[in-house]
Amino acid sequence: MENETANTTVEVVGESVNDTLDRDRRVERHARNHILAAMGVGLFPLPLIDFVALIGIQLDMIRTVSAEYGVPFRRDVGKSVITTLLGGFLPVALGGALSSLIKCIPLIGQTTGAITMPVISGASTYAVHKVFVQHFESGGTFLDLDPSKVKSYFAEQFDKGKKVAADLKKDEGASTAN
Repeated sequence: MENETANTTVEVVGESVNDTLDRDRRVERHARNHILAAMGVGLFPLPLIDFVALIGIQLDMIRTVSAEYGVPFRRDVGKSVITTLLGGFLPVALGGALSSLIKCIPLIGQTTGAITMPVISGASTYAVHKVFVQHFESGGTFLDLDPSKVKSYFAEQFDKGKKVAADLKKDEGASTAN
C-alpha cells in the first residue's frame, strides 16, 4: 500500500513537472512568434502606424500568455500596463517614437527606421513578455500588476531583448538565405 502511494505521488509530481515544461515551451514559442511579428511591424513604412500595430501584437501575446497561466485576460488592463511601461520608460518610448517618425524623411529616414525600429519593437515585446510571465508565475493577475513596481525589471529585460531581437534577425536572415 505504501509503495502504491509513493508511485502515485511520483506520477503526479512527474505529470505536474511535464505540464509545466510543456507550458514553458509553448509560452516561449508564443513569445518568439510575437517578437518576430513585432520586428516585422517595425519595417512598416508609415510612421506611428507601426506603434499601433506593435501594441496590438503585444496585447495578443499577453492574451496567449494569460491563457497558458489560466489568468482571465483583461484587454483594458493589458493595454494600460503596456502603455505605462513603454511611456514610463522614456528611452524606449522616445527611441521608438523617433525611429518611427524618422521614417518621414525620404530615403535616409526610411532606411534608418527600417534598421532601428525592428530591434526596438522586438526588444520591447520581449520585455513585456518577461514582465507578464514573471507576474503570472508568482500567482499574479491583471488586477494586481503594478507597472511602477516592474519598471526596472522591464528596463533590464529590454536590454536583454535587444540582443534577442538582433539574434532572431540574424537567425531569420540565415534561414531565408538557405
